[in-house]
Amino acid sequence: MTEIIDGNAVASQIRDDLTAAIETLADAGARPGLATVLMGDDPASQTYVNMKQRDCEEVGIESHHVDVDGDASPAELYDAIADLNEDPDVHGYIVQAPVPDHVDYREVIRRVDPIKDVDGFHPENVGRLVAGDARFRPCTPHGIQKLLETAGVEPEGKDVTIVGRSDIVGKPLANLLIQKAEDGNATVTVCHSRTDDLGAKTRAADIVVAAVGVPELIDGSMIGEGAVVIDVGVNRVDVSERRSEDSQTASDQSDTEKGYELVGDVEFESAKEKASAITPVPGGVGPMTRAMLLYNTVKAASLQEDVAVDLP
Repeated sequence: MTEIIDGNAVASQIRDDLTAAIETLADAGARPGLATVLMGDDPASQTYVNMKQRDCEEVGIESHHVDVDGDASPAELYDAIADLNEDPDVHGYIVQAPVPDHVDYREVIRRVDPIKDVDGFHPENVGRLVAGDARFRPCTPHGIQKLLETAGVEPEGKDVTIVGRSDIVGKPLANLLIQKAEDGNATVTVCHSRTDDLGAKTRAADIVVAAVGVPELIDGSMIGEGAVVIDVGVNRVDVSERRSEDSQTASDQSDTEKGYELVGDVEFESAKEKASAITPVPGGVGPMTRAMLLYNTVKAASLQEDVAVDLP
């Protein structure tokens, strides 16, 4: 039987395990604070921000939010960032992407105080990660490592193929998995849009991580027997293009009424037939990304308040 790796359950356990660290900080007079910055009114970004605020409330992290008008100058956003850098009640913050076209996102990241950069995107934090001395592991790659650990999958000695070379997932995950560490020591291949014969690379892998943002790019024919499949993609596809009304089940109705369905970068049903373990979409990597943001916030508070805590 193929194991379905339940990201919701693992994320819930991590949130529970963070409680003791948050209580230790509270006993020292420090409540971790996480801020979100949203420039513009992108509906998906607003949804993400709301979810992160609910996560904070659930575990006892103080939530802060800053709205910046989408038509404002970059300087207005930079001023908001400067204020957060100086706010002692905010231990970590994220600037929700995407930002409007007239704002250079790389410049935004460079202005974030590295010790409050709980996304792990600042050049200083990227450099520390590559050097094997990470302050904050980026949330999605760290979440993937936790999923592998929970599923009893040790990367050491394994061949890992990562499909996708983004700064958010592909590159940092590759760096983490090749490091000389208990959750590393893998041999990693990073594939992308210029890779020849992608299927040959994925079929040869013990672990396949799909993080390219193309709906169901990877199907069962591209998975080796017994491989572990981690699907990072979350893609909206038109329901009418995928199934007729006669084929819809009761569980499909809510998505059908919205007019779309969420699918990953992996064609789940065919890949499940080959894989020994696989993450679903939704309910796999997504909840882990949010849980690891809380983890990084607690770690940031511990560093800034000089209070030692036990992290899961």
